[in-house]
Amino acid sequence: MRDTRVMARKSTISRMVKCLLVLYGIWPDASCITCCKVFWSISLAVVLISLYRYLCAHFYSSDIFDLMDCLSTFVGYLKLFIKVVIFWWNQQIFNQILRTMEEDWKDCANNDIEMRKVISKAKISRYVSNAIITLHTVAVLFYGISIILTNVDITDRTIEIPHIMRMEFPFNIKTQSTYKFVLIMELIQLIMSSWGMGMINALLITLTLHIGGQIDILRCWLTELEFVEIADKRRSNMIKRIIQKHQKIIYFTENIETLYTFIALLQFVSNVMMICILGFLIITALDNPNATEKIMRSLSYYSVTNLEAFIFCYAGEYLINKSKAIGYAAYDSAWYDMEPKHRRILLLIILRSQKQLTLTIGKLMDLSLQRFTSIMNSAGSYISVLMAMQ
Repeated sequence: MRDTRVMARKSTISRMVKCLLVLYGIWPDASCITCCKVFWSISLAVVLISLYRYLCAHFYSSDIFDLMDCLSTFVGYLKLFIKVVIFWWNQQIFNQILRTMEEDWKDCANNDIEMRKVISKAKISRYVSNAIITLHTVAVLFYGISIILTNVDITDRTIEIPHIMRMEFPFNIKTQSTYKFVLIMELIQLIMSSWGMGMINALLITLTLHIGGQIDILRCWLTELEFVEIADKRRSNMIKRIIQKHQKIIYFTENIETLYTFIALLQFVSNVMMICILGFLIITALDNPNATEKIMRSLSYYSVTNLEAFIFCYAGEYLINKSKAIGYAAYDSAWYDMEPKHRRILLLIILRSQKQLTLTIGKLMDLSLQRFTSIMNSAGSYISVLMAMQ
């Protein structure tokens, strides 16, 4: 029985991700798209300026933990700002991706088997998206809730008032109520920003799963060639549909590559920096009296940073494996019972599938799990060196 909720949506993109795309001014034809773009441009710019002011004011501070904590937050916000701007800049490409997905759902409407495949991918997409957004939210709560629950004497001028983010504010906090209000606003802003990071990652998984569903449908068509009679014109029509579907999958992947290639480059450059900074924070926190609190703050951020790298690498690995499956399905089809012209077409499909569908890091290298392994090995080596120097 078909999932009526998924059918009503006519998209692999979950409602949560769609709402966040609307919130960040990325979803096309949204009534508040301009207001959202203005809000996030001003909001992220203010946070970045405040973090930069703190870095400049405390550059020669003796508390290296707070300085590095501020630097990691600054890198994270800068990464989010650039990613959102890239999406705004490539709005037409994203619109084309959405149109293609809508067409794919319409093409599957009259076939129960094909509809089950796309619904299955939509369900997986929904579960994964919810898990990613939830994990980002929990990480932020671990990062900042302890500071909100701490009792701080605002009148004590001998201490620096703790904040969730190391920011230099353009005003003085003189009352307890003002201080709590500022902390809550910081937490809300941090949660919404973490949703933005999770949204971009969840969208990549969603688009990759959609391609996987379309490749599964293409493989079914290649299998069905065996059951079409030789003299039947249906075989020629089906081969024509297979070629069109394959070409559509290739174009769809190229659009995702264009949209995400520089985001992936930014992601991995910043992730290397973040892993080094957070690894340094965890090691330096071991000698502090409140080491548990600081390590928990750093570990939550460290986990999310590694998760982002894994999501990008997994998406690239998934596409590579799925593109190989197209060639295997064409080779396993009943090509020996076909006319020579049809066999030649299948040969071209096999040859084209050998050029794998991939996502790249700034068009420099392919995303794969092997790439993720090399990053984690480097991070482990770095932390081992820090432990030895401790």
